[in-house]
Amino acid sequence: MAPPSIILYDVPSASPEAWAPNIWRIRFVLNYKRLPYRTVWVEFNDVERTLRSIGAPPSSTGRDGRPVYALPVISVPQRSPAPPITLSTANVIAEYLEVTFPARPVFPEGSRALQVVFVHYLNDVVIKPLLAIMVPLSHLRLPEHAQAHFRGPAAAGMPGYLAPGPQREQAWQAVKEKFDTLAALLDKNSGADGDGVVAMGRELSYADFAVCSVLVWIERVSPHDGWARMRQWNNGRWARLWDRCRDHMDVL
Repeated sequence: MAPPSIILYDVPSASPEAWAPNIWRIRFVLNYKRLPYRTVWVEFNDVERTLRSIGAPPSSTGRDGRPVYALPVISVPQRSPAPPITLSTANVIAEYLEVTFPARPVFPEGSRALQVVFVHYLNDVVIKPLLAIMVPLSHLRLPEHAQAHFRGPAAAGMPGYLAPGPQREQAWQAVKEKFDTLAALLDKNSGADGDGVVAMGRELSYADFAVCSVLVWIERVSPHDGWARMRQWNNGRWARLWDRCRDHMDVL
């Protein structure tokens, strides 16, 4: 009998493709570790209700002091009669999976702290200018009934959407500057120190999956604009990272 599957909760788009970057980060880890799992799709408007119903911890606390429920979330089956272990937030989930299923590590020995710092830098600095472009485009990828949550009852069009033109070009230039800096840092792993593609030298790690999750987000949501640009940046570095991660892009 096959072992019970881990459940990964994800939010669907109007197309069949998975797109959300934080959830992709965990999907990469599950695939890389070859762990049995299945995706359960939760409509955006049902996320809080669903996560409360399975006992998922809140991912953060809002300014009003109320708990905030957000994906990714996983549910890990335990030996009966123990209930499943349910976890939220990408870093917490990744560290749990590493400790519980240590084969094919994503945190090579002694690297966990530095990799978590790297991911914070990625989220807080590198992709910050990307949000102005990608968040409205992502909302437009949701099913129509979920889009209404962001538009509001009277809004015509998606708030914050940057139409093609000078403002969007300026936004992409700001994104490129951040990725240029990130590329220069990662280039230090060239020559004797590594292959010049991955963060830990030669083997894929959690840091690479965090970066590639952003690349997947861009490729799925903005394939003909955003990804067409990025795959050319930094002498094709990001396309090469995509290729290194390609074997771990299954959606199960």
